[in-house]
Amino acid sequence: MKRLTILGSTGSIGTSTLDVVSAFPERFTIVALAAGSNVELLERQIRAFHPACVAVQDAAAAAALAARVGRACQIVHGPAGLVEAASWPGVDLVVSALVGAVGLRPTWAAVDLGRDVALANKEVLVVAGEHVTRRAAETGATLLPVDSEHNALHQCLRGERIEEVRRLWLTASGGPFRGRSTADLARVTPAEALAHPTWRMGRKITIDSATLMNKGLEVIEARWLFGLEPSRIEVVVHPESVVHSMVEFVDGSFKAQLGVTDMRHPIQYALSWPTRWASALPPFDPRTAGALTFEPPDLAGFPCLGLAYRAIEAGGAAPAVLNAANEVAVRAFLDGRLGFLEIAEVVSDALNRHGAEPASTLEDLERADSRAREAAERALARVARR
Repeated sequence: MKRLTILGSTGSIGTSTLDVVSAFPERFTIVALAAGSNVELLERQIRAFHPACVAVQDAAAAAALAARVGRACQIVHGPAGLVEAASWPGVDLVVSALVGAVGLRPTWAAVDLGRDVALANKEVLVVAGEHVTRRAAETGATLLPVDSEHNALHQCLRGERIEEVRRLWLTASGGPFRGRSTADLARVTPAEALAHPTWRMGRKITIDSATLMNKGLEVIEARWLFGLEPSRIEVVVHPESVVHSMVEFVDGSFKAQLGVTDMRHPIQYALSWPTRWASALPPFDPRTAGALTFEPPDLAGFPCLGLAYRAIEAGGAAPAVLNAANEVAVRAFLDGRLGFLEIAEVVSDALNRHGAEPASTLEDLERADSRAREAAERALARVARR
């Protein structure tokens, strides 16, 4: 029986994780949940899974939840509440599925305790990959990737020697704007950007997919998960989203992981690791897959991918700055305050101003994150005046 904490239980990954848990009630116990302010859904999750602890965004959400569930569980809130949920006694596996840099401290708390982490919050490794992976090695915590691409690489590398790997290949759907001209991209609306052709995801990650920033963040994440330098991590556009990623070996052989576009598959893999369990989830059928196509990414039309490579090559605080500025820019785009192509402008400006800041500690990275957000807000104001 695995005892779980789920950080981000009301998001798309969190709810899919609870679907997997529900399919194996004899194998899992939910110890703690953490979410934002969706108290209605949290109430249903509490009544279904009976956690001992639930963390919410703020005191108002905590009061609203307490009015619904009474003393059914301990309710905590704010950043400290997230850390408390991740650190709750007796937990075997923490599912880190929060969105953005807010997930860093609670994920660090779990790793610091030596707990295994099923990681869907890619920003944790984007912001502090060197620190988190080093601490995991020290405490014995295992980082199990949940993102479909990194989960695919984990499966492909199972039983392989990393020194025999030439390159990792991350596949990208290309998003909803693959092949569009720059003039077309300048007129993109948030509603169009949220209409992903193959995956159903949260709003922020869907916009990141449309700009290819998501793939850039995944390059940084892969660098720390698998210990390969960025020059050995490639991105290839694969619009069918059937091949989730590939490993190229030194003898020229490739190994690929294929599957349907259902996040419950990689989630179950991470939750069941180191074994595999039979599943009632829809399987992949190669007889109906059709043609599979691959093409290089359009770096001119989608410069965010290049910015991510620039940040990981620079190292230090640059990836944290990239991530922080992107979070601000994406929120502004969704709010109608920024154009689609201007997301990359805001991120590039923040990198130019703060990308060389020190990154010796988590506190250094958090200060760089804060300054990058301030720089991005100032860049938004400049863009608005144009």
